[in-house]
Amino acid sequence: MTDYHSLCQNVTGLIDGVPHLIANLANASAAAWQAIEDINWVGFYLMEDGRLVLGPFQGKPACIEIALHRGVCGAAVTTGETQLVEDVREFPGHVACDAASRSEVVVPIRARGEIVAVLDVDSATVGRFTEADKTGLEQLAAVVERELAELW
Repeated sequence: MTDYHSLCQNVTGLIDGVPHLIANLANASAAAWQAIEDINWVGFYLMEDGRLVLGPFQGKPACIEIALHRGVCGAAVTTGETQLVEDVREFPGHVACDAASRSEVVVPIRARGEIVAVLDVDSATVGRFTEADKTGLEQLAAVVERELAELW
């Protein structure tokens, strides 16, 4: 089981006071990659001109752009809510950047009251993520929001 409290403390220590958005997101994704078991991708998609564009991540190469009306990431932005998907193959409009991914959690990240990015975590295991993972990843997204608010 992932110790999200320690992960959040670690990420806070890595990015607190560092004035570089991309470097901070890279370190946050690397810390999450090391801390979360049984995942095959973790990273950020950034809002740019009405679409999600690939940001810093750990894992295999990924889709560069995701339209807001597509996939789990798009659903997180359009609903403004975290998406916890047990089996992505059952999710309408799923975008298969990696055919091995089977479950996913996507958390919206906000600045100035608007969604500016999403935190995306994938696993090759169906049903890998629980409500506890959802809560922990929302806490991690809150650290990113708080620490990087002035950089968006």
